[in-house]
Amino acid sequence: MVQTPTSASQVVRFGVFEVDLQAAELRKNGVKVKLQEQPFQILNLLLERPGKVVTREEIQKKLWPADTFVDFEHSLNAAVKRLREALGDSADNPRFVETLPRRGYRFIYPVEGRPSTALGIKGQAGLDGRRIGRRAWLAALGLLALAAVVVGLNVGGLRDKLLGRPAPGAITSIAVLPLANLSGDPEQDYFVDGMTETLITELSKIGALTVISRQSVMQFKGTDKPLPEIARELNVDAVVVGSALHIGERVRITVQLIEAASDRNLWAENYDRELRDILALHSEVARAIAREIKITLTPQEQVQLGRAQPVDPETYQLYLKGNFQLTRLSQTGFRKAVEHYQQAIEKDPAYAPAYAGPAATTAPTD
Repeated sequence: MVQTPTSASQVVRFGVFEVDLQAAELRKNGVKVKLQEQPFQILNLLLERPGKVVTREEIQKKLWPADTFVDFEHSLNAAVKRLREALGDSADNPRFVETLPRRGYRFIYPVEGRPSTALGIKGQAGLDGRRIGRRAWLAALGLLALAAVVVGLNVGGLRDKLLGRPAPGAITSIAVLPLANLSGDPEQDYFVDGMTETLITELSKIGALTVISRQSVMQFKGTDKPLPEIARELNVDAVVVGSALHIGERVRITVQLIEAASDRNLWAENYDRELRDILALHSEVARAIAREIKITLTPQEQVQLGRAQPVDPETYQLYLKGNFQLTRLSQTGFRKAVEHYQQAIEKDPAYAPAYAGPAATTAPTD
């Protein structure tokens, strides 16, 4: 007798999180995370179509029908904000939920066990009493057995494709750890930290790659923790480590790409450039990493990672000093940062980043 399948409990996993769709629970490392109904329903909608856009209109029809009187824009924004808080996600540097302005949202992290619609196989009553021939049954059973073998053995990567998984060993998330200051001079920390931040910015231009924010990685500056442990804490597939040395008008950078699970060195390179070409150097490193982890850049990304222009070394260093002072989160640091930005503008009035620094910042209170 053919059984009619029920909507058995489905568990969808991504990173350290899992979602039990039947119990309507979000769990992190097995521990339940409090999440209200509407944010959970939005997460459910996104997980139904990972990697694809779920429009605001679709969410509205699903969660707030036409006869519901509510400020939809405010309610949706609040629900998505609560969802991101539960996931520890960021709208500016999303790891899980990406916002597409005026369109909707997209779940960008690989998932395992994505929701699927029940097959709806009917019993004999549903077949209007018609008999199914023995040969047809045998053929159907044979196809099912073959499909089970193919999927079970992951032939041609079929299982991974069906489950929405990346290929084995695929790298979709990465953390750039603070570069080491080879000069040994603390006065050069501003420069080395600036190199770290610029590399993070360049890699973040690659849409298929999730890059951990500067704020999250700087806590590991000078740490002696093993790289696999750091990778687990940051929940990334790989880490970038290296060092920088600034001598006069030249800069030397060593970069390594380490696979998190195996602690295996996937790629390493040394660069020696003039300081005026430092931005082009970072773009070159980002492209090299993309090639190594087999990410195909879109035409737009190729343009973004290939248009870096030479910079005036003194102007650039003043800008980096301003950024470094801002991280001190004090009135004194803010005041010095503004001074450095103003000096950079006086040196090169056309250097746009120097204008953006103080404009995007408010002075803290000590």
